[in-house]
Amino acid sequence: MRDPEEAGRRTRRKVSPRCPPHSITGGASARRRPPACPSGPGHRPAGGGTTLSGFPLYGRHRFAHVGRTPFRLLPLIERSGSPDKASSIHYFRVHPELWEDRLLRLRAMGVNTVETYIAWNLHQPTPGQTDFSGQADVARFLRTAARLDLDVIVRPGPYICAEWEFGGLPAWLLADPGLRLRRTDDRYLAAVDAWFDQLIPVLRPMLAGRGGPVIAVQVENEYGSYGHDTHYLDHLRQGLIRRGVDCPLFTADGATDGVLRGGMLPGTLATATFGSRPEESLATLRRHQPTGPLMCSEYWHGWFDHWGEHHHVRKADEAAVELDRMLTQGASVNIYMGHGGTNFGWWNGANHNETDYQPTCTSYDYDAPVGEAGELTEKFHAFRAVIERHRGPISYAIPATPDRLAPQTVRPNGAVALADCLDVLSAPRRRLSPEPMEVLGQSLGLIHYRTWLRGPFPDSTLRVHGLADRAQVFLDGVPLGVLERTGALDALPITVPDTGAELDLLVENMGRINYGPLLEDRKGISGGVRIDGQYQFDWEIRPLPLTDLAGLRFGTAEQIEGPAFHRATLEVPEPADGFLALPGWTKGQVWLNGFALGRHWDRGPQRTLYAPAPVWRAGRNELVILELHRPGERIELCDAPDLGPTG
Repeated sequence: MRDPEEAGRRTRRKVSPRCPPHSITGGASARRRPPACPSGPGHRPAGGGTTLSGFPLYGRHRFAHVGRTPFRLLPLIERSGSPDKASSIHYFRVHPELWEDRLLRLRAMGVNTVETYIAWNLHQPTPGQTDFSGQADVARFLRTAARLDLDVIVRPGPYICAEWEFGGLPAWLLADPGLRLRRTDDRYLAAVDAWFDQLIPVLRPMLAGRGGPVIAVQVENEYGSYGHDTHYLDHLRQGLIRRGVDCPLFTADGATDGVLRGGMLPGTLATATFGSRPEESLATLRRHQPTGPLMCSEYWHGWFDHWGEHHHVRKADEAAVELDRMLTQGASVNIYMGHGGTNFGWWNGANHNETDYQPTCTSYDYDAPVGEAGELTEKFHAFRAVIERHRGPISYAIPATPDRLAPQTVRPNGAVALADCLDVLSAPRRRLSPEPMEVLGQSLGLIHYRTWLRGPFPDSTLRVHGLADRAQVFLDGVPLGVLERTGALDALPITVPDTGAELDLLVENMGRINYGPLLEDRKGISGGVRIDGQYQFDWEIRPLPLTDLAGLRFGTAEQIEGPAFHRATLEVPEPADGFLALPGWTKGQVWLNGFALGRHWDRGPQRTLYAPAPVWRAGRNELVILELHRPGERIELCDAPDLGPTG
């Protein structure tokens, strides 16, 4: 896990612990792939050394053989003997039409390998239905990397953390109250095995031993920060091998003794994750693994943002010094993140420090060398200079900044209240007590609960048990207030007349916890609703994933207070990148031409939403804004991002 104390030092402000950053991708310039070894997979070059994960390593543990000539293990050591460099990018945080652009930018920084997690929940949003198309076309991403002569490290989890919704696990796992996550639990392992049965056939042709770009695969993710069930880790390892993963396997854990003890898997290469004090961190790794390559599999040179915090940054020169120190130590390094991207739609994760729930922002810029919109930052140039010092000149030209749309301001031209759309958006379910999203087959979005209160309740108190994460409460359509899962907003005063009243609660899933001991994070209402000491029964529940807004019927533009959809039209001459600002608006979600850009919230720090070029059309573009509270009067299209104050 990321050491929160270390994170605080790195960013000069307090941050909460997070999950294992993802990626290990290399730093040297890309090189041509060698021809396949004529002797076949069984060939063992002279001088073979120790075996890790059942795969032979060679030449002071520098090379692994997987059916072609020896190559660098986990972008570990270059043929010249100098340390390798790598960089993380997540295919699921980048529009597919921009994968090639972002990979070219990382290659120009000097890396020859990229690393990506695989988000199980993106591919299997419901049990038994698997999607490898569009944003989920991981094979296309891997082929794109191979075409650019980049090797790839894949981290398939099943848990990935990554500040991603539920750490990449599918929410439907939580529908079974007896299933226990990330351990030797029969029901959990059956679901993982069924997923790997779908995933590994997609990855197998991409493995280096079959001529593909994938040179290494990670087992689980920073497991020592969660537990120490070695049988579980070995089940995952054996499952990968049994399904034909014949490249080197490795684990990644924080560089502390207890965490490494919990997460290491005998016979499998161990790597460390950290953001500073490289000599100390690598020495800790070496104590636990006396031989073999040294690798920082996640170098945290930046950090992510929670709503309500400052935007986290780290000085480029300071981050470059740490990178240089690691390379000087002879270690391989994966720069986490090389390009952070965006938590489009509802896909952001959250942290919980056992006191407060902390949802992650839409932007996952991460203060990365390649910014959220592809801009090359000061850190890009500083890292490129360090890499050149260690491997010589980089032959790839530095790409230009992507085109940007000209600024303009538009006003909404239509609106419709959410309450008037419920029958269009969802069918009601009748239940005695409130139930969470997962039990109803829902993963993301909002969920609406309604019941009739039998009055009177004079001067009473409304409480919701098991609320996750934020509820807007209405009595006979009139707002009573907001409840949140942590903090002071845990109860509301309520008065119900003798004749009774209709109670509505609109609950937002603001992101399942992706790291730490509180992963079992069911959304909606999993306990009950009571007034004073009396629980309320007989509920009508409507899941609102909001995946299809085609049925909305907008009226004229008006300032609807409370949950409503607002429409606006923007005209652009040609598609290019843009940034949407919503001054005066409060909280909600934004769609551009049907593509969910992500959440907006005036709590900040983020002030603009990235709208990538492939989502725009030449001519007319439709913007739909779900505003949960108070709408603004205008929408601004900007030509630069504003991720908020850095403190």
